[in-house]
Order: sequence, then C-alpha cells, then structure tokens
Amino acid sequence: MISKGCEQCSKGGKMVLFVYGYCDQRDCFYCPLGENRKNVTDVYANERLVESDEDVIEEAKRMSALGTSITGGEPQEAMDKTCRYLRLLKEEFGEDHHTHLYTGITGGRENMRRLSEAGLDEIRFHPPVEQWGDLHGTEWEEILYVAREEGLTPAFEIPGIRAEEEFLEFLDEGAAEFCNVNEFEMSDGNYRRMQEQGFELQEGHMSAVDGSKEAILDVMGDHERVYFCTSVFKDAAQHRNRLKRMARNVRRPFDEVTDDGTLVYGKTYATPERIRDLGVPEEFYTVKSNHVEIAWWLLEEMVEEGDLDDGEILEQYPTYDGTVMERTPLA
Repeated sequence: MISKGCEQCSKGGKMVLFVYGYCDQRDCFYCPLGENRKNVTDVYANERLVESDEDVIEEAKRMSALGTSITGGEPQEAMDKTCRYLRLLKEEFGEDHHTHLYTGITGGRENMRRLSEAGLDEIRFHPPVEQWGDLHGTEWEEILYVAREEGLTPAFEIPGIRAEEEFLEFLDEGAAEFCNVNEFEMSDGNYRRMQEQGFELQEGHMSAVDGSKEAILDVMGDHERVYFCTSVFKDAAQHRNRLKRMARNVRRPFDEVTDDGTLVYGKTYATPERIRDLGVPEEFYTVKSNHVEIAWWLLEEMVEEGDLDDGEILEQYPTYDGTVMERTPLA
C-alpha cells in the first residue's frame, strides 16, 4: 500500500518544510541531519532558507506542489510555528493540499488536536529503536488511537534498521494505517557514527547500508500496508521528479529540460547587438547585465561556424538558488 502522501512524493509533488532543528532525542546514531540543520530555528522550504511566509508559498508554486511534508528536528517541539505553517498552506492552496508530519515523540492529545485543527492530514510516528518490540501498552499505542480520534491518519515511518513484527501487529489491529520503512542510509550527517556502530555501505552504493534490505523484506515485505522506500527510489523518483516539476515551471523558451530535471542553456559575452545582427529570434536569448544567455544549440553552431569567438554551455538546477552543475567551454 502507498499512502496519499507517498503517492504525491513519488511524483515529486511534496514540498519538504523543515520547521525546527532541535530535538530531544539526541542519541539517535542514525540521525541524517547535517550540521547546518541541527539545533537551529531556521526554516527551509526544500533547500531554500525561508525569510518570509511568501518564500514558502513561492517555493510551493515553483514546484507545483501537491502537498507538503513537515519535518525537523522535532516539529512537535515548535507547535506554534508548525501549526502556523499548516494553516498558511491550507489557506493558500486549499484542503486538497495534503500535509503529513514526521515526529519522534508522541505529543499527546492536545498536540494532536492542534495539528488537526491547523490542517494536518497524516502523522507518521518514529518510536525510539530501543523500544521496538515493546510498544504495546505504552504511550506509543495510545497515541495512534488518539490521533485517529482527533481526525488524523496515524502511521509509522521507521528507518530500516531491522525487521520488527510488532509494527505488523499494529497494522492488523487497526491502530496504524500503514508503515513506511526507509532503506537504512548513511549520510554526511551520520556517517562517522554509523561506522562506529559497525555499519558499512553496500558495495557500489553511495548511501544504502549493507544488509539493511533483505531481512526486512523477508519479514515485513509481504504485508499490504507496509511500503519499503529504497534509497534509489528517493533519488531517482522523488528528487528527480521534483526537479522536473520545477524545471517545467521556470524554464525559458530556449532552456532545454534534461531527463534529470536540470536546465541547459548557452552563455556568451558577445554583445546583444551582435546576437541580433546574427538574426537570432528574441525568444531564443535573453540579455543579462554583462552577458547573453541563449539556446545552447544555437550558440554551439555559431561558435563552430566562427560567427562568435567563444561561449559556454551551462547545466543548472531549477531551484531557487539556481546552482550551476556543469560548464562546458566552447571555442
């Protein structure tokens, strides 16, 4: 089973809203947060630092967001901020803008009520790994029913550290709607700590942990409401599809959108007058303060034929900061 939130995410349609970098669970050796996100009060919409509410709205529109995932740190430790952004998103984009939230604490009924009233649709709990297998009869079981009573869809989202049948029991009992298992990964933020715990990367893989997948699938993979999210899928589908959505929205008539969702165009320091003299239609170039950006195939042809002395082809992310990935000189 794939939830509505995950379905949107697979299409690249979920904006990631990082609301708060502090978290009381300080001993999670697998926490993937980088140092720039830990213990900060900054807000990020995708990778964009938020300085105003309009930044959040613009970023959502930039990617034609179908919904938003709320994350941290611990969003429940900044309830006023979290609820304010939920209301902002629902007021701007309507009730169909699906929202889900990741949390490592139970929070209690009052938080569930506040989140529901602010517009949260789905809440995904991540209990501490040392309690896995002993969650029945604890606050973790109770909060699933409380969340549902307050109008939220309760679920589990856990890292793929090990297989745990108790999560299947919660599904069969009707307490949780689904359980997402994320392939266990090593990141810049947790690499050293993960190695200290004895984990290693899969051979030929940049992030997935060796041996983290097969045992979990053997025990949990056949359940219809368990979804195993691989690291390859996150990169190949979620991230790439998000970039493609952005690229379609921000591309100029002469930008080429690649299969990876990046934009390709040409750049030359030739004068605008020279470009016009060469007969380039206005829709195939734009004049910047000290250069001209132009359809890359036209620039390549003009340099090859000697009409222009030089230039370069740029490949750029369609994100707010417009990071250039690659430059290819033409001469």
